[in-house]
Amino acid sequence: MRQESLTAKPVIRSLKALGAAEAACRRCELYRFATQVVPGKGPTHAPLMLVGEQPGNDEDLTGNPFVGPAGRVLDRALGDAGIERGKVFITNAVKHFKFEQRGKRRLHKRPNAHEIERCRWWSEYEWELVQPKLIVALGTTAARSIMGKPITIARVRGEVMTTPEKWNCLVTIHPSAILRMPDERDKAREYANFVADLKTCGKYAAG
Repeated sequence: MRQESLTAKPVIRSLKALGAAEAACRRCELYRFATQVVPGKGPTHAPLMLVGEQPGNDEDLTGNPFVGPAGRVLDRALGDAGIERGKVFITNAVKHFKFEQRGKRRLHKRPNAHEIERCRWWSEYEWELVQPKLIVALGTTAARSIMGKPITIARVRGEVMTTPEKWNCLVTIHPSAILRMPDERDKAREYANFVADLKTCGKYAAG
């Protein structure tokens, strides 16, 4: 164990047990409105752990991370970077979908600092169970959760940093940021940069 980050916490020895514990979580109010918890998915001891912000509508309905539009961008980028998704552990900083109801639509709403901090409890379990060589923060919410403080992506993007618990972490953009870009040239450029970041992650994890 890297550090006693799990002091005074229940002992959880498997990802299956972790998912069950997350499903029973009442540490913040998000569970009241989400359809279900969305635990991380992937092999134990995966060298790479990718962490997004929170589940979206599709993830909330299926119970699986990164299966919506952002997930399709991530899948394509992983393929272009030569990384098999099945060999990567994929999760989110916050495990329940936070949204604002607009008619029949549920619109994404960014988690606040309290919700991020309360859910970090579960992230610490994931780190200990998976033991990744590198944790990849996809976006500012994931970076804040992993590093324990606000992070400006432009200042640290692509740099391997060390978390308070001594895990290695690299910060890049969230694939949804690419989807939101209106200009196709900007979108293509950022996608290429994102793939380059993932290639760096793959090389680091393989080293």
